[in-house]
Amino acid sequence: MRFTVSSLVANAPDPVTGVRRTPQQKLRNVIDQAVLAEQLGYDGYGVGERHGEPFLSPAPPLLLSAIAARTSTIRLFTAVTVLSVLDPVRVAEDYAMLDQLSGGRVELIVGKGNDPRHFGLFGLPEERQWEALAENYGLLRRLWREESVTWEGSTRPPLTDATVWPRPLQDPIPVWHGSATSTRSTDLAARHGDPLFSANSFHPLEKYRALVEHYRERWEHYGHDPARARVGAGFGGLYVAKRSQDAVEGFRPYWNALFDSAAGRHNNSPFTSLEDALERGSALVGSPQQVIEKIHRYHEAFGNEVVGIGVDALTEEAQREQLELFASEVAPEVRRALS
Repeated sequence: MRFTVSSLVANAPDPVTGVRRTPQQKLRNVIDQAVLAEQLGYDGYGVGERHGEPFLSPAPPLLLSAIAARTSTIRLFTAVTVLSVLDPVRVAEDYAMLDQLSGGRVELIVGKGNDPRHFGLFGLPEERQWEALAENYGLLRRLWREESVTWEGSTRPPLTDATVWPRPLQDPIPVWHGSATSTRSTDLAARHGDPLFSANSFHPLEKYRALVEHYRERWEHYGHDPARARVGAGFGGLYVAKRSQDAVEGFRPYWNALFDSAAGRHNNSPFTSLEDALERGSALVGSPQQVIEKIHRYHEAFGNEVVGIGVDALTEEAQREQLELFASEVAPEVRRALS
């Protein structure tokens, strides 16, 4: 089992203190968080892509480059790269450069994006989002695997004998497909023989299990070896304490702020309370043993090989505390059981 930490770089007022960091303070916090994650033995650090307040993550390659300069071993993820609205040539160049700078540590998670604001910002009609994602991903794959690419499509001008430079250090850069709501993302991943990363945050386990099962069904449909299908899963929050009651009350203000936010409303979560979310959802909140048991429960449902966590909403002191507790009390036990 691999463990990753990720951030959408949301810079809202702290739900506990009411303090809002300056953009520079928040960006430095994310870089420091990634450095700490490497020191604690996490396997990867991811930066999401969002366009508009309160997020400070419109350009993950820039932020991941700063993280690459401060780290040496941790894998560098995107979570996700909003490929539906981006030029695949630019994406191929940016992440190939990052792969070279980082010593071959890049892994992309691509998707159509969860925030509908980016469609108007980049001039993509929302009804074409899935078509654009599939077309752009097909071109990105070719640009990283081929030289002298000739291509014609609907999302950008044609290419004739195009070769992106520099080439990635990895051959090729690993690409996962982010999945949150639609079987179109699971089908795209399966069609190309790529791994799937389930968002797994705002809804009960059953909804995401259905998407993972669809991915595995389509994987076999396209003729791939079932044993080679790969799944990662995010989890909707982290708060560990020796006493479960302390964990629940410690996490409550952060949960309330998240589900009252624009993102929470957009995702139409069916949870009626924090207790309901902890019972039916993926948030890793409780004693170390309770968190371990929930990770095992999701692994039984998904067969995932990656657990993705986030502590970005917490105060800086709580971020460090939670990353340290998870790394010392939870991750070793899960690795021993699922290695």
